[in-house]
Amino acid sequence: MRRVFTPLCQLSLTSPPQGGRLVARSGDRPQTNILPADAERNFTNKGRSELPTISPLVGEMSRQRQRGVSAARHAQWLLSLLCVLLLALLPLPALAASKADVEAQFQAWIQKDLWPEARKAGISEKTFQAAFTGVTLNWNLPDLEPPGFPKPEQQAQSQAEFSSPAPYFNEARLQKLAVTGRSLASQYGPVLRRIEKTYGVPGPILLAIWGRETGFGIAKLPNSAVQVLATKAFMSTRKDMFRNELIAGLRILEHGDVTPDQFKGSWAGALGQPQFMPTNYLKFAVDFDGDGHRNIWTSVPDTLASIANYMVQKGWQRGRGWGYEVAIPQNVSCAQEGPDLAKPISQWASLGIKPVSGKTLPADELRASGMMLVPAGRDGPEFIVTPNFYVIKEYNNSDLYGLYIGNLADRIAYGSGAFREKWGDVGKMLRSDVANMQKTLERKGYDVGGTDGLPGYKTRRSIGQWQEKSGMKPTCYPDSSMLGVLK
Repeated sequence: MRRVFTPLCQLSLTSPPQGGRLVARSGDRPQTNILPADAERNFTNKGRSELPTISPLVGEMSRQRQRGVSAARHAQWLLSLLCVLLLALLPLPALAASKADVEAQFQAWIQKDLWPEARKAGISEKTFQAAFTGVTLNWNLPDLEPPGFPKPEQQAQSQAEFSSPAPYFNEARLQKLAVTGRSLASQYGPVLRRIEKTYGVPGPILLAIWGRETGFGIAKLPNSAVQVLATKAFMSTRKDMFRNELIAGLRILEHGDVTPDQFKGSWAGALGQPQFMPTNYLKFAVDFDGDGHRNIWTSVPDTLASIANYMVQKGWQRGRGWGYEVAIPQNVSCAQEGPDLAKPISQWASLGIKPVSGKTLPADELRASGMMLVPAGRDGPEFIVTPNFYVIKEYNNSDLYGLYIGNLADRIAYGSGAFREKWGDVGKMLRSDVANMQKTLERKGYDVGGTDGLPGYKTRRSIGQWQEKSGMKPTCYPDSSMLGVLK
């Protein structure tokens, strides 16, 4: 080995080991890390294949040829290559920061940025200091963009990020929740009846939401809500939203409904047994047990009544359920779904659409409005839903969530089981392919509701309308066979 010193790089070079990696002898001179430890591990794991490698020497040259080759020039060539690699990394230190640096910025942000806003919002210094005593960043949360760190790469929509609805409706899980729900319906019967009298929301619906959100309060909520909200307000991809939620959380603490050590939530900042975000807590949480506190962490009456208040404020219609599984005749188009195409249920019935239960609907229900819902197109259960179904979706904007709550509520109330029709093997397409289909349909004048690669009701309806116009039997769901046809 020779030592070669240049003004730009002063390193001790050894011959490349097997595998072709250049190394510097750490014992010769102190080394400076180009990347912090975490970023270096990430770069090594994800970017190793992008570094040029140097082939190991094969065999040996003769002594005569060795004397004919300048060892200094060879070492200089290796050094030049190494310097090129190092120079390629030089912009990174301007971006890189250590976790300790970011923690220091976070503490300064709390005192210099957040505190003035909290004070203007009516938060006392006593409450503020109690809330943030010992609070540090939670680096394990998703969707973080720490200042000074390279932004995470956005993944291309190349994977099948939605699948058949069938796994969502895990039968064993639903049966277990239904058994527990029926037991709790008996245990809290008087409370549930009083809540329904006050708000008009049936007990089984409340129990179903409670069961789905936190397993009737059994689910552990280990996260400090202040830590989660503050971390996300400081360095998440949605800082403004979480800053608003954090200020709302501080208002909750200021009011005294809960202490900082009891102020627990999910990794997303949702609070207590009904999983309210802080702004929703301030709007909808109620004190139903009369102890002077809106306690959605340990009070069952407060939890259930708060859910009921949320639902009625979002438009729940007293005296109506969520909907029915139905059979839609083959000669009736599936491209009629959506809340914007509501009809009196009697009109749907006149088309031959009937509940699969065989029950006759009462006259007042027939006069009320209903909407077609085909979440898997023609390859799964079909429904006529009421406006209350879309109120359930206010809790979680997903057709499958709304159906899960409806089905679980029916199991609790009536002892019913799974939907009669089985879910088909749909949903195997890539989101990127569905997004391209949506863009094509938009160019043709269809309203698909956005090109996010997810088949919502407007996309399903547009597919059905396009199929009908093209002389095909409408299925109302994206399928790979359409890729070569829909252009």
